[in-house]
Amino acid sequence: MIIDNHGRELNYVRLAVTDRCNLRCFYCMPAEGIDYLPKKQLLSYEEMERSLRVLARLGINKVRITGGEPFLRKDLISFLRRVREIDGIEEIHITTNGVLTGPYIPELKALGIKSINLSLDSLDRERFFKITRRDELHKVMQTFYALLEHDIRVKINAVVMEGQNTEDIIPLTQLTKDYPVSVRFIEEMPFNGGGITPTLNWNFLRILNELKTEFPGIAKIADGANSTANHYQVPGYLGNVGIIAAFTRTFCGTCNRIRITSQGGLKTCLYGNDVLNVKDMLRSGASDEKLTAELVKAFGSRAKNGFEAEENRQFILPVFESMSAIGG
Repeated sequence: MIIDNHGRELNYVRLAVTDRCNLRCFYCMPAEGIDYLPKKQLLSYEEMERSLRVLARLGINKVRITGGEPFLRKDLISFLRRVREIDGIEEIHITTNGVLTGPYIPELKALGIKSINLSLDSLDRERFFKITRRDELHKVMQTFYALLEHDIRVKINAVVMEGQNTEDIIPLTQLTKDYPVSVRFIEEMPFNGGGITPTLNWNFLRILNELKTEFPGIAKIADGANSTANHYQVPGYLGNVGIIAAFTRTFCGTCNRIRITSQGGLKTCLYGNDVLNVKDMLRSGASDEKLTAELVKAFGSRAKNGFEAEENRQFILPVFESMSAIGG
């Protein structure tokens, strides 16, 4: 078991397997995309697997595979099979935009993937295109229905953005009437690759008020341990909705997660700098014992919350990285 310097247990790693994405969501990157790194500058699958084995021995038992878009990385399924065999890893989850996911769903079911987070900011084709700069909504919805048919737990992630998709809050919530899904509305964050800080007129409270106006009976339900979302349910609906205060950062006190970027950077907070370069350590010949010691050291000096992490950044600049590069 890993306990950080604020008494929080760490058992969850988000591992980005690529910085590449086939969509161009404006809240994640500029229209022209970002400067993707050469493959040799990314962690290899072997390096990722070794890192996960070390983390599992420390007490990490939950892995979320992210990107970029993870299904752009060749041989992802083979890598997932190897992750499944790591002693101590009990759950594997995946975050995807759903465009390329469909053909792999039977294999994901066979692998016992715990859940899929599906990025879906609009159910309207024109708004989807405006946000993602790609006309791919039909493929995402095909993936959505196929995941449900294979009885894979689905969470929908929708970033709420003023003037872009606030009209979708109610239609997305209506999905929970007939489908056992969790629709999570996320405050917009500044990880857009362009240094633009959102105004955040649509924060946690405004999203909740919008839901209460349309669904007066909506009620608070229990949140899971270490949940980043506050969950609610409309009476009689099969699914539920969650609201994630990603920008106002109200959940930091129970944060149990770390991140490893596709370049091998360890982040102990999304809003902070990388605190360790795992890739450089592995390629310089560091032993598992050395890597373990450096990881433990990093876990022992985590920021108290996202605001402290942002204040401690080495450069006096707003957070500006693309979420695709960090790992969604």
